[in-house]
Amino acid sequence: LSDTENKESWELEQPLPQLGSRWAQLDGDDSYDPFADYSEFDEASEEEADINFFRNGRFFTLGFIGGYQSFTETLGQLYASAPTYGLFINYFFDLRFSMQLSFLTGEHLLQFISPAGTNVRGTISLTSIGFDLKYYINTQNVTRGLAQFNPYLLGGFSQIYRSATVSGTDAFSKEGALGFDIGLGIEIPLLRNKMFLGLQGVYHLVSFKDENSEISLANGEKTGIYPSGDFGNFAVVLGINF
Repeated sequence: LSDTENKESWELEQPLPQLGSRWAQLDGDDSYDPFADYSEFDEASEEEADINFFRNGRFFTLGFIGGYQSFTETLGQLYASAPTYGLFINYFFDLRFSMQLSFLTGEHLLQFISPAGTNVRGTISLTSIGFDLKYYINTQNVTRGLAQFNPYLLGGFSQIYRSATVSGTDAFSKEGALGFDIGLGIEIPLLRNKMFLGLQGVYHLVSFKDENSEISLANGEKTGIYPSGDFGNFAVVLGINF
């Protein structure tokens, strides 16, 4: 045989490369496995979130609330706006959610003139005990300047107690009602996150039992006034982080 024929015969006798096993190996490494167990990745993600919370989060906060409170509708005509103040405690579930227990109280001037010309003056004491959930908005995708304000949304309910006295008479009333809270606020860290200063606005939806009842004076005089309305407050919040 010629050299050319010998070369072709030698090439035909060589074993084919074992590409099948290599392609199978590559395919096994790079392909998507629909039966893969992703619980390990979830556990790792949860563990990372827990570590981040213990390093950078807060367990609970204590603080003071002080601000101004006003009313809407007819109550806004009867009750003067006045300062309100109180205390709060926050318990954090994670970096985003917390539960807040708050106590707020304040006194308002009651004043109106009946259609017959009777001048009525008195004092309204309003106390609320609130149970609210707070959600801190994720600010990772916004500018650093906005992220440092820690904005949050607030929602829950309050048990509200109202007592009223009328000057010059023995008239006194006290009642309670359940209200719903909607609010928002910001928190600015202080002293390397040991404290914070914030602003908070909350609107309270409440319906007292006399909302649809006409106010009558002690002498039986009708006033034609139906005390309906809600109230809200805007406050400064100072807290200590633990």
